[in-house]
Amino acid sequence: MTKFYTQTGDDGFTGRLGKGRLPKNDPLIEAIGTIDEATAALGFARSQTSQSESKKIILEVQRDLYHIMAEVSATEKTADQFRVIDEARLAWLEATVDRISSTVETPKEFILPGDTLAGGAMSLARTIVRRAERRVAELYFAKAFNNSNILPYMNRLSSLCFILELKENQAAGITLAKEDQ
Repeated sequence: MTKFYTQTGDDGFTGRLGKGRLPKNDPLIEAIGTIDEATAALGFARSQTSQSESKKIILEVQRDLYHIMAEVSATEKTADQFRVIDEARLAWLEATVDRISSTVETPKEFILPGDTLAGGAMSLARTIVRRAERRVAELYFAKAFNNSNILPYMNRLSSLCFILELKENQAAGITLAKEDQ
């Protein structure tokens, strides 16, 4: 029978990609955990969306987030071998946001999440992505990694989540949250 635990983290430390272990409350481990949480939230949103294009985009983003976790988790000596997020990936994300945003109505006021299950899931994913972005920014400014494409990628990803929320709600016939709903 396969064991699903290693007991190596029982001492409050966890391994990195490369040599070394860090306390589980280290900012780097916190960032990786928050990116992982964002990946899970996006998975939940993907399971709820009725839009096949959104499913494909979210899946691709989830894979990108795994690459980001690997690179951020890597030591300085091993980081380059895990680098996937580059200018081309950032350009893909920006083009995706631009393309989808041209198909949805932009609200003229703040929207309240929850008009649809999938839209609410995308909004929740957006807030977790924003928290992950803050954790990644902390590491970037502390020079814990040096890929200058990761921080903008995380920033664009929160925009993508918002646009996909609008798209989902629009597909359900809802453009803005209304007080009487």
